[in-house]
Amino acid sequence: MPDIQNYTLNFGPQHPAAHGVLRMVLELDGEVVVRADPHIGFLHRATEKLVETRTWIQSLPYMDRLDYMSMMASEHAYCLALERMLGIEVPVRAQYIRVMFDEITRILNHLMFIGSHGLDVGAMTMMLYGCREREDLMDCYEAVSGTRWHAAYYRPGGVYRDLPDSMPQYKESKWKNGARLKQLNEARSGTFLDFLQDFVNRFPKIVDDYETLLTDNRIWKQRLVDVGVVPPDRALQLGFTGAMLRGSGFAWDLRKKQPYAVYDRLDFDIPVGTAGDCYDRYLVRINEMRQSNRLLQQCIDWLRANPGPVVSDNAKVARPSRVDMKTNMEALIHHFKLCSEGFHVPEGQVYSAVEHPKGEFGVYVVSDGANKPYRLKIRSSGYVHLSAMDELVRGHMIADVVTMMGTIDIVFGEIDR
Repeated sequence: MPDIQNYTLNFGPQHPAAHGVLRMVLELDGEVVVRADPHIGFLHRATEKLVETRTWIQSLPYMDRLDYMSMMASEHAYCLALERMLGIEVPVRAQYIRVMFDEITRILNHLMFIGSHGLDVGAMTMMLYGCREREDLMDCYEAVSGTRWHAAYYRPGGVYRDLPDSMPQYKESKWKNGARLKQLNEARSGTFLDFLQDFVNRFPKIVDDYETLLTDNRIWKQRLVDVGVVPPDRALQLGFTGAMLRGSGFAWDLRKKQPYAVYDRLDFDIPVGTAGDCYDRYLVRINEMRQSNRLLQQCIDWLRANPGPVVSDNAKVARPSRVDMKTNMEALIHHFKLCSEGFHVPEGQVYSAVEHPKGEFGVYVVSDGANKPYRLKIRSSGYVHLSAMDELVRGHMIADVVTMMGTIDIVFGEIDR
């Protein structure tokens, strides 16, 4: 009688659930996974080497391209590192704007998570719903930066510019006219903050709709409950952060434990799970969206009442205004130097981390006093979480591998960097 051997299967990178260019080599005993070997290297952006050839400010847009679902959160960590090394203060209004866009980014990320995770497991409607709400928030990105995706809106010392006084409106066409056009433009008739306020007012009911579709859905629970369980102590040993750690019962959130920007002035809770399975991690992210909505409301209220500068007045780091540049020779010189050579960062090293939507995102920067980084090392949560894939999927079925990949919420830009 011949020996029964395990079967080796290539899962991805062509698989629609691979969330990028992940290739996993699965060793199977029937349909049960015995071993999983995640392979990376099909993307390889080489971000950490590329930034060594660019000035400090030219390196900023590379942060957007790491996790292209959570652009501005990555920018924030990079800017915090530079500001610590430069010793510059960020205006309070700019800090509130940063927090506001961090939370917009968190909702954007979690909407994509719930849509793609639902699609992986079989709930197709969730992707359509998630993309519907993402459109409004992508319009917020576009309003302040001019682009819907890689914004490069944060700057060392603040943000690129203040919030706009008006939002772009839909124009009449053969697809949109009359009452429909008026309905679409109703929320866009005021300022940026008016538009965001309209979204904040609507969003809790929208999240309720998501939960109606999924939370008590018996198929959804059969696919997620008790799948990929990680005990609290093991989650710590594996280096989990974000929803992966909080789903296992640890209330660890850098916004609370190591506050940055103005998070210590704002009121919000940390959602925590108990079982450490895929279902708890889903619930944690759902509740994080609700908490982000609370934070957005507080930021809107503060920004309405407190006008002020949105970037540092240190002309060695931040470009002067266009008016100053055209009327003042000193400002013109600063503008020319910043645009041609960039600024120099004092010799030293610093590690700065933020509570990214996917976990702890850190930037370790080494400067030799030049106008470009000597070394830059990125601590991405997705890379750490993916390294635990073998342990997560052992003993589960092939179908559960898809669920596990969804719960990690990976984006390969920050993994194969």
